[in-house]
Amino acid sequence: MPAVSKGDGMRGLAVFISDIRNCKSKEAEIKRINKELANIRSKFKGDKALDGYSKKKYVCKLLFIFLLGHDIDFGHMEAVNLLSSNKYTEKQIGYLFISVLVNSNSDLIRLINNAIKNDLASRNPTFMNLALHCIANVGSREMAEAFASEIPSILVAGDTMDSVKQSAALCLLRLNRTSTDLVPMGEWTARVVHLLNDQHLGVVTAAASLITTLAQKSPDDFKTSISLAVARLSRIVTSASIDLQDYTYYFVAAPWLSVKLLRLLQCYPPPEDAAIRSRLTECLETILNKAQEPPKSKKVQHSNAKNAVLFEAITLIIHHDSEPTLLVRACNQLGQFLQHRETNLRYLALESMCTLASSEFSHETVKTHIETVINALKTERDVSVRQRAVDLLYAMCDRSNAKQIVAEMLSYLETADYSIREEIVLKVAILAEKYAVDYTWYVDTILNLIRIAGDYVSEEVWYRVIQIVINRDDVQGYAAKTVFEALQAPACHENLVKVGGYILGEFGNLIAGDSRSSPLVQFNLLHSKFHLCSVPTRALLLSAYIKFINLFPEVKTTIQDVLRSDSQLRNADVELQQRAVEYLRLSCIASTDILATVLEEMPPFPERESSILAKLKRKKGPGNLPDIDDARRHVNGSTEHSEITEHTKKGSTHPFDDPLNLSSTPSTGASLLVDVFSDSTTLAPVDVSEENFPRFVCKNNGVIFENQLLQIGLKSEYRQNLGRMYVFFGNKTSTQFLSFSASLNVHAKTVEPIIEGGAQVQQILNIECISDFTDAPLLSIQFRYGGALQNIAVKLPVMLNKFFQPTEMTSQDFFQRWKQLGIPQQEVQKIFKAKHPMDTEVAKAKILGFGVALLDGVDPNPANFVGAGVIHTKNTQVGCLLRLEPNTQAQMYRLTLRTSRDSVSQRLCDLLSEQF
Repeated sequence: MPAVSKGDGMRGLAVFISDIRNCKSKEAEIKRINKELANIRSKFKGDKALDGYSKKKYVCKLLFIFLLGHDIDFGHMEAVNLLSSNKYTEKQIGYLFISVLVNSNSDLIRLINNAIKNDLASRNPTFMNLALHCIANVGSREMAEAFASEIPSILVAGDTMDSVKQSAALCLLRLNRTSTDLVPMGEWTARVVHLLNDQHLGVVTAAASLITTLAQKSPDDFKTSISLAVARLSRIVTSASIDLQDYTYYFVAAPWLSVKLLRLLQCYPPPEDAAIRSRLTECLETILNKAQEPPKSKKVQHSNAKNAVLFEAITLIIHHDSEPTLLVRACNQLGQFLQHRETNLRYLALESMCTLASSEFSHETVKTHIETVINALKTERDVSVRQRAVDLLYAMCDRSNAKQIVAEMLSYLETADYSIREEIVLKVAILAEKYAVDYTWYVDTILNLIRIAGDYVSEEVWYRVIQIVINRDDVQGYAAKTVFEALQAPACHENLVKVGGYILGEFGNLIAGDSRSSPLVQFNLLHSKFHLCSVPTRALLLSAYIKFINLFPEVKTTIQDVLRSDSQLRNADVELQQRAVEYLRLSCIASTDILATVLEEMPPFPERESSILAKLKRKKGPGNLPDIDDARRHVNGSTEHSEITEHTKKGSTHPFDDPLNLSSTPSTGASLLVDVFSDSTTLAPVDVSEENFPRFVCKNNGVIFENQLLQIGLKSEYRQNLGRMYVFFGNKTSTQFLSFSASLNVHAKTVEPIIEGGAQVQQILNIECISDFTDAPLLSIQFRYGGALQNIAVKLPVMLNKFFQPTEMTSQDFFQRWKQLGIPQQEVQKIFKAKHPMDTEVAKAKILGFGVALLDGVDPNPANFVGAGVIHTKNTQVGCLLRLEPNTQAQMYRLTLRTSRDSVSQRLCDLLSEQF
């Protein structure tokens, strides 16, 4: 930057600022400002032309007034005029004013853009830097449209000065974040990677930031950066601090650049080239070794810079998850930080170890620090660190230490902060269920949980213990005995009364043989809690009472007296009154057999994902939830992703128990598939993705779309003319998707607007086939990633054959029906070349997947395939017969379809022929 001459001090500005500071009241300040504004306005409107110094001074005063919170409605043109000055200080003030005050919709934008273009073309590095800073600060779409294609050429030009390259790289980064679609990806992308080899470390640092952002969105275009980043990182970590004089920070060589290079490498899986991989491993080992060396300075800046590089290196090691030695060393290094006096280091160590706990290589090493983590849970003063300790205990838990960890969590729960009690309750409940070898321990744990933190035990927790007790015969008697004993305490939490009422109502007979827990004693114990409970709990207890009448006829009279009392029959709550009346009437008129049938024991609940786990995922966000599976997951690089699973289900488990709007009518021909959820607007799709569409003709589950940001998986099920499709949206990045929406050209239930990094959300589509159709619905997805709007359109695989019901037929019935469908319009025949190897078993699987029944022994030629099925729509049913004749010598097929509707024949023929 040029030196500012002594004459550029702007004494008038200094006097004005001094006057403002000396004002004794707000009124005095406003009066002084208004006086100055009047003076500036008169100067700008005066006949006498102002020189550059005066314009600069007055524009600077306006800028100061604006920063004090006052509106400025003039002076913009004078600021624009300063851009044409050849003096650095005048041009600087002009650009500063524009960056702060000029709106992107201003009429002056064209003049500003012209001035910026002139400065960029001037090849004066000072003026070019000012122009680039202004573009980056404003960052508007208009700026991007005007300069996005010009800045890359400045960045990669051989004669551009280093300071300008830095500014150009950061300016391009800013435009890429605000207007991704306007930044062209051309030849310059390959050349910008080589900036990582630049001699000037400032250029390398700016380029690393730019390449990291670009690589997250287009990883394949920047793969060559891996080797360059490793080479540059190797030179930095092996150099002495004196080698990088200007970029050494408190004896740490180029810490910011090291962190940026390590983050860039996290955009990719481990390098495939053995030499590059070995060199990267050496770099990471060197960073871990330096962390063990005694500090070269006692100042906090030294340790902060050193630890920043270390933690980023550990994050890369965790991301690659491929070097067991490095993972164990990283875990041991983090273990040393668990007892560090610096709170931030303890927090970061716990957070990183949570991720390490889910790696198969380092899980056992993480477990060795269990005593230190438990001690942190008991003694740590900072609540956020205690919360991370709870997370780590949850992540490191397995069958070998489950009882110890659950006991410690329960112990901590008694004194835990109120803000995290509910989360601890959920985690204890999940661990107790997951690792319960003996379910008596599970029952004891949950009841203890209710006793300690009953107010924080959500309905999902006690629902789950009821489900498990009902599903497991071996624990029912113990559960009844335990809750009976727990209810004898003078003060019981209401959730314990709920559990007790439900379990004793179902299994009280298992402990009724003991005189201490006779039927009457059980009833009196439950009824003693009745008046202290809320209405929903009283309703549950009334249901338990009628169950008692079925289990214990000897207490029937006592319970009828309770139901007959005025407090029940004339209760102010309608639900309680109705239950009392109905239960009383049922007990009086029903025979013993009818009563036993109506009030029989609850059947086992269907196995499904724990509702407690689903609640914890909603509370923490799926991306923040540690994995506690015994088979520890891999956290390998961005190109390897597990199959989309049916996590965080919403609604019922049965596929068709939601009410369907069967009276809906189709709009026009293409929209004959009507979804039955609430309406949402339709987005115009762009570049519809149909790449994976044909794969779903003969299957219902799989990945329909995937790019570097988003993975979309489907799980479908159909019955007659109804279908349900689960759409899973997986965020493959570490950054939030904001304003996420997924809309159809039919009605669809909305999806959650934010998807956390690494998380997955689900959308459920209920489908009804009104009539035969050709066009599949389009799913339009919009979301913001890194400030840029992403727009994706995917063709959903909802085809006519999905509504097939297979039909078994004898040979005689088949040929009789074949002849009935003999009208020429009803038959479609196609002869085509085989696209895939002609395999009999594969062909059978595809025909069955298509939806028809495969009929054996019908065709005289055993090599031919014959199928039959009925397509169900709301309005009609369409029968279909098909015959596929393979010719292995000629590598050809002949496909013949006959249906009762010609349009259906043609559509099914087109779909099926594409599969062979």
